[in-house]
Amino acid sequence: MPRRRNGSSGQPDLIPRSKKPTIPLPDNHPMVVLTDTLDWTELEARAEKIRERKLKNAAGRPPHLRATLGALTLMAIRRLPYREVEEQIRYYAPARYLCGLTETDWTPDFTTVQDFAQLMGEDGVRLINEAVVEQAVSLGLADPKVAVADTTAQEAAIPYPNEMGLLAGFVRSVESAAGKAGQAIKRFVAKASGKLKAAKEGVRRYRLFAKTKEAKDRAVAQMANLIGQINGQLGKALDAACAEGNKLRGYGVVARRKLGELHQTVAKLLPQIRHWLRTGFVAAGKIINLHIPQLYSVVRGKVGKTVEFGLSWGITRLRGGFVLATMAHEKTELHDKKFALRAVEDLIALFGKAPRAYAYDRGGHSTQNVERLRNLGVRDVGLAPPGRACWQVSGRTREQLVAERALVEGSIGTIKSPKYGFNRPAARSAAMMGVCGQRAVLGLNLTKLVRGVAEQKGVALVA
Repeated sequence: MPRRRNGSSGQPDLIPRSKKPTIPLPDNHPMVVLTDTLDWTELEARAEKIRERKLKNAAGRPPHLRATLGALTLMAIRRLPYREVEEQIRYYAPARYLCGLTETDWTPDFTTVQDFAQLMGEDGVRLINEAVVEQAVSLGLADPKVAVADTTAQEAAIPYPNEMGLLAGFVRSVESAAGKAGQAIKRFVAKASGKLKAAKEGVRRYRLFAKTKEAKDRAVAQMANLIGQINGQLGKALDAACAEGNKLRGYGVVARRKLGELHQTVAKLLPQIRHWLRTGFVAAGKIINLHIPQLYSVVRGKVGKTVEFGLSWGITRLRGGFVLATMAHEKTELHDKKFALRAVEDLIALFGKAPRAYAYDRGGHSTQNVERLRNLGVRDVGLAPPGRACWQVSGRTREQLVAERALVEGSIGTIKSPKYGFNRPAARSAAMMGVCGQRAVLGLNLTKLVRGVAEQKGVALVA
């Protein structure tokens, strides 16, 4: 029996099979329900507001806001990388319907989706999320009259920080970027090759032979002095490169900018390392990552994880399970006692009035906070008192607020799950970590919106 060629069949088709299938979409598919529920006009207006605020002018082609907003919601509910988002929109019918592209062959590529996410930023995605929450309130799925809040940490996808690891990372990054940053930087690498080699040898000896604290401190001090010399030479090379003029293109511009950022970061890091070696105490504002210097340590006091490295967030949960998130740009911006008030102030700005009942854990309790919340219009103040202090509410109201307060922990755990990816996002900057954090919260809210609308209509979701 003759062998068949790969891809052939025993009986070829008389007429070539169509490669444009016609598939009717079910009305109870989650993406179809979501597309038919969201107010896309309002979402486009908010996205355009962000664009006008961040762009210099309106030059260029008009944006495909409807399609890119659909791609943003797809990433939120499915947690897909940019290239897979492009593939899903191109070949998956419900995803095309979500992006409003069922009547066209055009598909946004992954760079378009990434550029849109970068343009929106954390504040833009938060604005979109607020629109979703407002729509949930208008549909009766969320109740802003009862709210609870708490703070949490968004862990960054970085290795555990230590002094020798940071200094070794500087050497690796300089050697990696120097080959593309122009002739002045290449001359710097040639002159500093001996010191770079000595630095790598020092890292090797530290990891193999430094077993006591005294030996480790001595090795770190020697390494800090050597890196200080290399960083000084790098600064002179960058100045010389600027004096020669900007002759770089593409990746060369990115590499030189990266070297400039590394130079400034290490200049701040070295005094912090020497302060720790001299006093035994960590300096204020300690840099824990060379590439994202905005990160900081968040002391949580958890069993098995006393410290988390990343960014602080404030989470506010409305009755019904919908969530609002606020990112702290500084370490002390969202301290418990501050965020206990800010959460209510944000709700007032969003809905026009304070919640009737509001709860927070004992970290936000103080006499001043209780009085301030009452002045803001909160009738039932459920700040958990420390020790044996008295609650401001009692009876059934207290029980309800305690139950609602426990639910915010479940919401935080949900956005940190692999489905939404709040923790350790694939981001290389603090700004994109903010985008990923807000997108995880948006995914949770969109999922609850779809389920709530389907339940109201008595529809059983499929797929």
